[in-house]
Amino acid sequence: MGIEVRLPDDSLRQLAEGATGADLAGGIGARLLEAALAVKVDGRLADLNTPLADGAKVEIVTSKAPESLELIRHSTAHLLAHAVKRLYPNARVGIGPVIEDGFYYDFWMDKPFTPEDLPVIEAEMRKIVAEGVEVVREDLGRDAAVARFQAMGEPLKVEIVSSIPASDIISGYRQGDFYDLCRGPHVPNTAKLKAFKLLSIAGAYWKGDEKNPMLSRIYGTAFHTQKELDEHLKRLEEAKARDHRKLGKELGLYSFHPEAPASPFFHPKGTQVYNELVTYMRELYFKYGYSEVITPQVLDVALWKTSGHYENYAENMYFTTAEEREYALKPMNCPGHCIMFGSQKHSYRDLPIRYADFGRLHRYERSGVTHGLTRVRTFCQDDAHIYCAPEQIKTEMAAFLALLKEVYDTFGFEGMRVALSTRPEKRLGSDEIWDAAERALGEALDEAGMPYTLNPGEGAFYGPKIEFQILDALKRPWQLGTLQVDYMLPERFDLKYTQADGAEGRPIMLHRAILGSLERFMGILVEHTAGAFPAWLAPVQVAILPITDRANAFSTEAAARAKALGLRAELDSRNESLKAKIREAQLAKVPYMLVIGDREAEAGTVSVRHRHRGDLGVQPLDAFLEGLTLEVRDRQR
Repeated sequence: MGIEVRLPDDSLRQLAEGATGADLAGGIGARLLEAALAVKVDGRLADLNTPLADGAKVEIVTSKAPESLELIRHSTAHLLAHAVKRLYPNARVGIGPVIEDGFYYDFWMDKPFTPEDLPVIEAEMRKIVAEGVEVVREDLGRDAAVARFQAMGEPLKVEIVSSIPASDIISGYRQGDFYDLCRGPHVPNTAKLKAFKLLSIAGAYWKGDEKNPMLSRIYGTAFHTQKELDEHLKRLEEAKARDHRKLGKELGLYSFHPEAPASPFFHPKGTQVYNELVTYMRELYFKYGYSEVITPQVLDVALWKTSGHYENYAENMYFTTAEEREYALKPMNCPGHCIMFGSQKHSYRDLPIRYADFGRLHRYERSGVTHGLTRVRTFCQDDAHIYCAPEQIKTEMAAFLALLKEVYDTFGFEGMRVALSTRPEKRLGSDEIWDAAERALGEALDEAGMPYTLNPGEGAFYGPKIEFQILDALKRPWQLGTLQVDYMLPERFDLKYTQADGAEGRPIMLHRAILGSLERFMGILVEHTAGAFPAWLAPVQVAILPITDRANAFSTEAAARAKALGLRAELDSRNESLKAKIREAQLAKVPYMLVIGDREAEAGTVSVRHRHRGDLGVQPLDAFLEGLTLEVRDRQR
C-alpha cells in the first residue's frame, strides 16, 4: 500500500506508506532535499521527518518560504541552549522564543553571564553545527515529561510542564546529548544553521515577576546567509550610533536621573524641540477644527471607578490620599473630557465636538520595561477625543486619516502599516457593542482603501482600535497613531445630546492620537534623523562663525537680524580656529553655518555651509535669511 499527496502546483505524488517530508523532497530531487528545512502539511508547518497522510496537500519549505526565517531562529535558540548546557552543565534552562529580528534564551545561573562569555558560547554553537547533529521530535505524556525534566535537574521546565493538563501530550526535541521542551517544528539537522550571532546579555525575572529568580538572558539573531547577517549587523551598528539615549545626552536635549525613575528631564534645547512639536500639532488642530482644553491631573478615585480604569487599569496608576479622600494621577485624559462634555447641554448641531489635550499623564511602568524616552512613567500625548453622532463616525475617521497622513508626510515617514486590534479578554460592554465598534472601524478602513491586518485581542478594554505603524530611516517599524471607537464611556458617564427630532441621543466617543506620547515620538525622531533635525525643529538653526575679530561686529548684527526674524541663531565669537568652530557646530547637528571673514563683513555677505551638503557658496545675508525663514515656515524636510 502507498499514499498520494498533492503538491502546490496541484500535481499528485505517489509515496510509500509512512513516507516523510524528507522522502518527498528526496524523490523530487537531491537539490530540493539539501535545501529543505521543514514541510507544510495542509497549511500547517511541521518537521521535515513528519510522516505524511494520504490525500494531504504538502509543500517543502526552503529558505525562500516566508516562515523559514522564524524556523531558523527558533532552531538557533535551541542551538544556543545546547551549547550553554555543554559549557555550563549546572545551567538551568528557561524559555527561548523567537522575537522580532532574532531570539533569546533565559538561563538560571549561579553566576550571571558576562559579555566575555558570548564568543565562547558562539564557538561551541559552531562546533555543534559542524557536527551535523540530527534534531528529532519526541512526544511524552505530561507525567513522563515532568519525571524526565526532574531527572535532568531542570526546575523551570518542570514548572512549565506541570501547568499543562495531565491528558496532553508534551512535545520535546532531542539534539544529540541535549533535550528541550518545545512545540516545534525545527530544522532536521544543526548543519542547516549557518549564519548566527550572539548580541547581548540582560537580566530578566522568571515569568516577568520580580518575586521570581533573576535569569540571565542571551539575545541573538540568525539568518539564512552570512551576507544577510552582515547586513543586519551593519544596521544594528547604525542603530547603536542613532540610539536616542546616547544622542540625547551628546546633544544636550534631555537626561535621566535616579531621583525620578523613567521620567525625563528636558534641557533647554530638548524643550525647544518638544515645544515645536506641540506648536505644529496646535496649528493643525486649528485647521482641522479641534478645541484645546486643559483638565486636572489629580482626580477622585470615584471618577476612575465610573470610567472602568480602577477595575481594569489600576496596576498602571499612581494613587494618593488627601483629607481622607483617595485620588489618582490621571493616566489618560478621556474621563476628564467626559466630565467636561457632560457639564453642558448639547444639540446635534454642536456635534462633532473635538477636545484636544496636552495634559501630563502618569502611568506606572515596571522598571524592567522602561527604556529611555520610548517607555516612561510621565509623558504628554497629542491626545484628542471626538464626540459625534453615530452617522458621523465615518466622516470623522476620514478627516482623522487625512490629518494623520499630513503629519507623517511632514516628518518623512514611509511605509505605513495599519492593524485593527479587536476585543481583549478583559473588557467593558456587550458583544453587540463590540461588534458594532469593530465593524465601524473595519468599514472606515475599507472605504479609505487602506489594507490592514487583524490583531485579535489587542484592543483597549473600552473599545477596538486602529494602530498605525511607520518605518523610520532604518526601516524599523514604530507604532504611533491610534484611533479607537468607544461606545462604553459615553454610557458610563451618561452623556447625551438632543437629536433633530428632540429625543435624547448617546454620542459616540473617538479616542485618537497621531504622534502618541510626545516623549516616545521624540525618541523615535532622534533616531530617525540621527539627531539631525530638519531646520524647523533644530534647537539651533544657524551658527554664525566669525573668522577674525574684525568680523565680530557684522557677525553680531547677522545674529540679531536672524533672531528678529524668529530664527534660532547662535554666535560663536570665541578665539578658536574656524576648523574647531565648524567641527563643534557639526557635532551639534546645526543645519546651517555662516562663515564670516573680513571680505564678507565688508560686502554684507556670508559663506554658507550645510551640515550634510557642505559648502553652499557665498550669499547676501538677507537672501540667506529669507530662504531659511521660508524653509522653517513651510517645515521643509
